[in-house]
This record gives sequence, structure tokens and C-alpha cells, in this order.
Amino acid sequence: MGYDSDHVMSIGEVGKVGVAISSIEDMEILLNDLPLDKISTSMTINATGGILLALYAAVARRRGISFNDIRGTIQNDILKEYIARGTYIFPPKPSMRIITDIFDYCSSEIPKWNTISISGYHIREAGSNAIQEVAFTLANGMTYVQAAIDKGLDVNTFGQRLSFFFNVHNDFFEEIAKFRAARTLWAKIMKDHFGATNEKALKLRFHSQTAGCTLTAQQPENNIARVTIQALASVLGGTQSLHTNSMDEALGLPTEKSATIALRTQQVIAHESGVTNSIDPLAGSYYVENLTKKIEDGAKNYLDRIKDLGGVIKCIETGWIQNEIQNSAYKYQLDVDNKDLTIIGVNDFVQTESESLDILKISEQTAKEQIQRLTTFKKNRDAKQVKSCLDKIQNAAKGTDNLLPLFIEAVDNNVTMGEISDALRKVFGQYKEKVIF
Repeated sequence: MGYDSDHVMSIGEVGKVGVAISSIEDMEILLNDLPLDKISTSMTINATGGILLALYAAVARRRGISFNDIRGTIQNDILKEYIARGTYIFPPKPSMRIITDIFDYCSSEIPKWNTISISGYHIREAGSNAIQEVAFTLANGMTYVQAAIDKGLDVNTFGQRLSFFFNVHNDFFEEIAKFRAARTLWAKIMKDHFGATNEKALKLRFHSQTAGCTLTAQQPENNIARVTIQALASVLGGTQSLHTNSMDEALGLPTEKSATIALRTQQVIAHESGVTNSIDPLAGSYYVENLTKKIEDGAKNYLDRIKDLGGVIKCIETGWIQNEIQNSAYKYQLDVDNKDLTIIGVNDFVQTESESLDILKISEQTAKEQIQRLTTFKKNRDAKQVKSCLDKIQNAAKGTDNLLPLFIEAVDNNVTMGEISDALRKVFGQYKEKVIF
């Protein structure tokens, strides 16, 4: 959301959703002893994605590591924030400008970085069905590609660095078919709609994560089975990267024990099951092929409808996409309430006795230490240099200069993430969601 740990809006939140990163000092602590030229780092960050990338790059440079040698991914998918998740800062137009600045800068300066992970995960978590997840995710992807082309970027170059992020829900065969349909559709879109010819630019490279919204606080150990089935579906559907949720997902951040079980679940699938020996093991199955075609056709219909309504940003501004997801979520909940859909431990096979499970609780002392460190950090820097960097960012935001090199210069001169966000707020304003009745 673009707030430092010492901001009033951060009270009670520090360290409870993700790692608290306000300054380059925080990033240096986080990345301590990690060989940044030998690993790939993924950051689930959107509205401030460019600033977090700048912090990462600045830490690498301080260590003498070339930008050419760092690899990773920032989620950087702001459209799904307006649609489903809500962690946006600026209105759509300036947000898209920042994203294309990132595309442009990284294509030449940080060439191994995946500059966006176009996310259907949060769309599904908000209540969409499988067809909607594919359609709205790919529609967002098309919007980003068109914005990059409009900026003068080559689709065959930046198209190779696009990646996607999908949810893995409960319906085993539907999820496999969903991934297969998404892969087919994206290749056709890139080739037929955008004219991409590079094979790598046609590929839908995607990460998947098991569905947090399907995991229950009741009988939480059942979640181990749910996650295993979901993870297997994503592998059979062709995922290149996978996160398995912990069994205590519905209760809080994972304990070390539950996180280890989630990791071992992946490792058993990868190293014991044999399912990785085939690229598309269910190809040719009548049921899976038919289901794949059904999802592909349904997603195409949605894409055509979005086009007719004026595109993704217009559909966000009118609330049409949000309304489609809300209707789907309502139907799902009705199915659960009416027992048309069985959720073990929730509406069937219920146990009356309570279960005990260790739950991770983040100490408030952690927040106090973080805020104190940030206070000291701000006191010991060059205030004039900080102001100069922020002035440059504001002036560039008013014009068309690429913001990324200014972000890197600023964080290297000890400007914080919140201060950069505030400077941009002064120029771009802050987005207010349309109330939908």
C-alpha cells in the first residue's frame, strides 16, 4: 500500500502479512548472505513493485553484482488489484505507466528479470469460477501487452519475460483442463492478436498456488489432503512453479512444522510419484480434452464481451468484472449453504469437539524493533539528498521520463519506500474504488 512501517496506517500490521520492507537497510537484512547472482527471487508486490525491484537491484549493486546477473519476478499486476484484491495506490492510468516503465527499463538493464506475473490467483480467491479466472487473467495480460506495444516495445522481446500466476482449486479435472486451456489460448492471442513470432514469447509460463480459499479452520489437518490433490492437478496441468499452502492457512501465518509439511508434499509429488515424467500426461483423455475445450470456449466468450464493453480498464471503472466475480462468489456460497457442494468438516462430516493446533503469532516486539530501526535510519541520512531524489521523482512523474532509474537512485540514497510512494501520490493522486450497487 506504500506505507512505511512507522506510518499511522501501518499500526498493528507490521510483519503480519509479509516482510516489512521500508528501506534499503531492511532489504539488506532480508537478503543477507543470499547469493543474488545465483538465485531467482520472487516478490508478491504490485502497487509498489517498481520500488521493491529498485531496492533489490540497489542491494545487488552495493555488493558489486551486475544487474545483468540478477534474476527474479515481481508480481506487478495492478489490474487484478482493482478487480479482486484491493492493494492499489494510484489510478489505473499512472499505474499502467509505471508498469510499462518497468518493462522498458528491465528489457535493457535487468534482462533476466520477469517484469510481471499476471495473476488469476486473487481473482479466484475473490470468488470467480475457473472460466472467469482464465478469461480475466488473460484479458489483463492483453492489456499489459498492448500498453507495452503502445510504448514502442517489441512484443518478441518483452513477451519472453511475461509470466502468469494461477490458483489451484478443488475440482481436480477442471483445474487440469483450466491450465491446458489457458496455455492454448495465450499462445493464440500472442500469435494471432499481437503478431508475436518468437516461440518463447508465445509460451504461457506460469506459477501456481494451491487455493487458500478452499482451506478450512475446521479440521485443519484435512487441508493436507486438499493441498496434495490441488498440487497434483497443477503439475498435471503443466505448471512450471508451485507453492503449496500450509494446513494452518485459514488460521494464520504458517508455523515451521506446517510449512515443512507443505514443502514435503511438493517433494513427494516431484520425486516419488513419477508424474513429472510426462509433459502432458492426460492429453488424449476424452473427458479432459472436452473439459479443456469447454473452458477455452467459455473464456473466449468472456474476452469478446470485455472487448465489446471497451476493454479491461473500462470494465473495472464500471464495476462489470467485479460484479461478475461477486455473482460467482455468491453462487458458490449458496451451493455450500444448501449442501449442493460438500466441504468436509464445514457442512458435512462435522466434528463437534474442538481441535488444538499451534498457531503462529507475531510478537508486537517485532514491530517495535522494526519501527525503531527505521527511525534511526532516517535520522542518520542526508536530508538534502533525500529531498533532491524525491524532487526528481515528482518532476519525472509529471512528464514522461522513465521512473525506474530514479527509484534506484533514490533508494540507494536512503529514501524509503513510503516516501517515494507519497511523492507519486502528490502527482498521480490516490484511487478510490467505484461503489457498485
